[in-house]
Amino acid sequence: MKQYITEHQSPYLDLCAEVSEILYEGKSDFQDIVIAESKEYGRVLVLDGVFQTSDRDEFTYHENIAHIPLFLHPQPKNVLIIGGGDGGTAREAVRHPEAEHVTMVDIDGKVIELSKQYFPRIASAMLEQNPRLTVKVGDGIAFMKEAENLYDVVIVDCSDPVGPGEGLFTREFYKDTYKALKADGIFVQQTESPFMHRKLVKEVFDAVSAIFPITRLYTAFIPLYPTGMHCFTMGSKKYDPLTWEPNRKRIFPTQYYNEGIQKSAFVLPNFVKELLYGEAGK
Repeated sequence: MKQYITEHQSPYLDLCAEVSEILYEGKSDFQDIVIAESKEYGRVLVLDGVFQTSDRDEFTYHENIAHIPLFLHPQPKNVLIIGGGDGGTAREAVRHPEAEHVTMVDIDGKVIELSKQYFPRIASAMLEQNPRLTVKVGDGIAFMKEAENLYDVVIVDCSDPVGPGEGLFTREFYKDTYKALKADGIFVQQTESPFMHRKLVKEVFDAVSAIFPITRLYTAFIPLYPTGMHCFTMGSKKYDPLTWEPNRKRIFPTQYYNEGIQKSAFVLPNFVKELLYGEAGK
């Protein structure tokens, strides 16, 4: 008899993945956790019924959320990651020699420990105890409230806006993020699918636009996520990705990201432009 894990993407759409084995099933203080060996995506992490990452496609997410802001900033010395308990964004961030200090704050220590156990390639920077990486278990919202003029880049690698991730999608949080950034700082947050989650995408874009002088949205193809089309919202105090020119050489290999993607990711389909800007577009 076949066994499946299922994400209920909407009342009318489910994504089912056949699995050969459930490796872990349990609860943390914050969420339900399932880790399964799937036949299509390899090992998959599921939190509160939502697919988070897989061995097969994780690079499509982690490279986009990390490298696009980190290469936009000419000297991202101090980097903060909120969430990202699987360790993939931290792994990509420490590949930048300019990143002297990378701090990762995730509320769920159970996810961190299970990721080290079941996703060693994704969690490699944590397992290797990279000297430039500091991992903290704690509330990212509270952590951000205490920070001021500290970070060059803040990456919010959060789960969906339910449960522990809900407070990361508020105007108050974006104001705290602005305060935590240096005068030329950049903020990026994953903001779901512009096809499936139009209301959320528009609300976040408008909230960030009210706080940051430059607000942009970029897209990436992530097979595991709803419709495969995902987006990220960026708030920047100084650097506009639409006028980016290479400021340093990439010295490490990547599977998705390249210098063309750095620019083309911000070229939006008309239906997304209309969602963000109205019929006139930009």
